[in-house]
Amino acid sequence: MGNKREILHKAAAALLTMTMLASCAQVKNIAYFQDKAIDHPEEIDKHGGIVIQPKDMISIVVSSRNPELATMFNLPVVSYQAGSEIVTSAAQQKLMGYVVDNDGYIDFPVLGPIQVAGMTRWELSEKIKDTLLKEGYLNDAVVTVEFMNFKVSVLGEVNNPGTYTIEGDKVTVLQALSLAGDLTIFGKRENVTVIRELDGERVFYNIDLCSVDMFKSPAYNLLQNDIVYVEPSEIKARQSTLDDKGLRMTSIMISSGSLLVSVATLLATLLSR
Repeated sequence: MGNKREILHKAAAALLTMTMLASCAQVKNIAYFQDKAIDHPEEIDKHGGIVIQPKDMISIVVSSRNPELATMFNLPVVSYQAGSEIVTSAAQQKLMGYVVDNDGYIDFPVLGPIQVAGMTRWELSEKIKDTLLKEGYLNDAVVTVEFMNFKVSVLGEVNNPGTYTIEGDKVTVLQALSLAGDLTIFGKRENVTVIRELDGERVFYNIDLCSVDMFKSPAYNLLQNDIVYVEPSEIKARQSTLDDKGLRMTSIMISSGSLLVSVATLLATLLSR
């Protein structure tokens, strides 16, 4: 009797230990910034802003104390009404934008083709402003450049996967994941992939959300059209496999049952004759 009681105690202790270890493992795999240094400031890398690329759409607005002169350098505004487009002269609803061609140029009013690829929006703003001043068109121009199609996609084990439009020109991996509702419990925090297409090449970056080294990754600050993919954990992968097998087995059993019923019905018909 004593031996049985001792065996039961050992089994319970082993079960408790396994449960605690599993709990610790889960926390280890879920918590962000595990190697952070408390009360130890770290230098933040300066973000110079994203650069304009071919296929980008940008808006450029030129303002001046002389509105009539400034109008020559601005695209018209489009007003959408009942599915139709009406070009108006007043700033009402939506600015038309410039699409950067494959060679990195836009066709700017009066000034003609301007190479914009590889420049930040601030650099392009200064370039247009200096050109307008140099050519004697406007000596008090204020040029505002904005991105109109800055989007990132978040896929995989997140609560709200999808493509998100970004206002401004800065978004980090953490901000993109926040837009997607954060990772699910099955997302691998240590293996988040950023897929980037730049200068005709596709590059894959791996980011570990459990480590503060993520802030040093060249993919921490996202670029336009980046894709963030969260890999599922082994538990979710096995669960999906089991679910798929279960569905196949259910389908096979239903098909087999239908076949047996058909055969039994046929035999009963033949025997009744």
